[in-house]
Amino acid sequence: MQWSWRRFFSSTRTLGQRGEAVAARFLRKKGYRIVARSHRSALGELDLVAVDPRDRRGPTLVFVEVKTRSGHSLGFPEEAVGQKKQLKLGRLALQYLIRYQLSETPSRFDVVAVLWPGDSGKPAVTHFEDAFDWPVDIS
Repeated sequence: MQWSWRRFFSSTRTLGQRGEAVAARFLRKKGYRIVARSHRSALGELDLVAVDPRDRRGPTLVFVEVKTRSGHSLGFPEEAVGQKKQLKLGRLALQYLIRYQLSETPSRFDVVAVLWPGDSGKPAVTHFEDAFDWPVDIS
C-alpha cells in the first residue's frame, strides 16, 4: 500500500491521533524503533515510546510527547510542554521503566511538534531531542 496523506484526514481520526501517526512515521525514518503508542496507565498516557539506536550512550529508550496544532492561535505546539506536563511525563516514564524492569536503561524525553496547515497541506514536523531533563520532583 502506498503512503497517502489523505487517509489521515478521515473524520474518525482526531488531529492529535493524526499527529502521533505522522510523528511515529517521522521517527521511524530517522531509524527509531517504536515500541509503544498511546501507552495508557492510571496516571495518564505516553504518546510514543521508542528506541533510538544512534544515541551516544547506546540504544536509548525515548519517551516522546507529540503536540499537534492546526495553526499558531494557541502558540507553537512545543510550547504546550511546560513544567506541569514535564512532571506528569516524568511520573509516567518512571512507572513505565519500573513496570517493564528497564530502570537501568538509558532514557530521555523528546518532543515532536506537528504543525498542520489545514486539511490539505503536508504537516511540518519539528523534533526536539532531549527536550528536557528528568523532572526533579517525580513523587
